[in-house]
Amino acid sequence: MTRLATQYAGLSLANPFIVSSSSLTNTIEKIHRCEEAGAGAVVLKSLFEEQIYEERVRAADPDLGMTYHTEAAAYIHQMSMDLGPEDYLGLIRGAKKTAKIPVIASLNCVSSEWWQDYALRIQKAGADALEANIGFLTHDPNAESADIESRILAIVQNLLQGLKIPLVVKIGPFFTNPMALIRKIDRLGAAGVVLFNRFYQIDIDVDSLELRSGYLLTPREDVTLALRWIALLSGKTKLSIAGSGGIYSGEDAAKYLLAGADAVQVCSALYKHRVEHLRTMTTELSSWMQKHDLASLDKFRGRLSQSGHGDPAAWERHQYIKALVGLE
Repeated sequence: MTRLATQYAGLSLANPFIVSSSSLTNTIEKIHRCEEAGAGAVVLKSLFEEQIYEERVRAADPDLGMTYHTEAAAYIHQMSMDLGPEDYLGLIRGAKKTAKIPVIASLNCVSSEWWQDYALRIQKAGADALEANIGFLTHDPNAESADIESRILAIVQNLLQGLKIPLVVKIGPFFTNPMALIRKIDRLGAAGVVLFNRFYQIDIDVDSLELRSGYLLTPREDVTLALRWIALLSGKTKLSIAGSGGIYSGEDAAKYLLAGADAVQVCSALYKHRVEHLRTMTTELSSWMQKHDLASLDKFRGRLSQSGHGDPAAWERHQYIKALVGLE
C-alpha cells in the first residue's frame, strides 16, 4: 500500500498532483471535476493585473479610457466581463463551499502597485493559498538584471504585507542565477516556489507572412528544464517546491519528486487527455512506487537532488561534458 500524501506550502494534499492555473479551473463545476478525477489541489485560473486596473479605472470614471493599446484594452475589458475581480472572489467562495481539496488563488503580476489590497480580499474570500504568477518579458535594452529582479521582489514583498495565507511564487527560468533570486524570495517570507511558468510562445507563418501563436501545450521534453534547478535547490531552502512543465505520466511526476519537489503542477496533459487522466497518473505513480518498494513520498523525495546525490557534480558541468563525449 503506497501513501501519496504530501505537504505543499503548508497545505496537506492527498497526492502531489495539482491542476495548474488554466481554463480547467475557472468554474466551480470544473473544479469539482478536477477533484472527482483525483487532484490533490487546484490553482484557479489567474486574474490578470490589467483586470484590476480595468475595475479601478471604471470605478473612478466609467468613460475613462485605459492607457494601453485600444485593442488590448478591449480584450482586457472582455476578460473582466467574463470573470472580473468581484466574480473571482465569488469563485473562491463558491469553490471553498463545495471542494474538499485546497483551493489556491492565482494572480498574474507584472508590477507591485495593484495587488496588496486585492490579495487581502482573496484571503478573506477563503482561499487556502495565493500563487503569484510573475511573468513578463523585458525587452528594454537599458534594463539591468538587478532591476528586473528588484521588480519581482517588490511584487512579493507587497503581496506579503498583512497576508496570513501561504504565498507561492511562480517564476520563469530566464535569470542569470535563479538560485539567488529564489533565496531572496525565501528571505522575504514566501511559502513556496513553482519552477517554472511558461511564456506565451510565438511563431511566424511563412505563407501569410504574419505572426501566429506557437505550440500552446508544453512538450514532454520540457520536464528537463525545471528538473535541474529543483535538484540544485532542494535542501537549500525552506521554500516548498512545485515542479511544472512536461508532466504527462506518473513517472514524469516521480522524476520531479526524486529531484526534490513536494508537488507537481499539471495542465497540458489534461488538455490533451482530459481531466480524468489524473487518475491514470496517480495510478502510475503508485505502481512505480510499489515496483521500487517505496511506501511514501518521503522515502524517495530529493534522493537525486544535488544535496542527496552521491555525485553532486552530476547536476552541473559533469553531465554536459558526458553528453558531448557520448555524441562523438
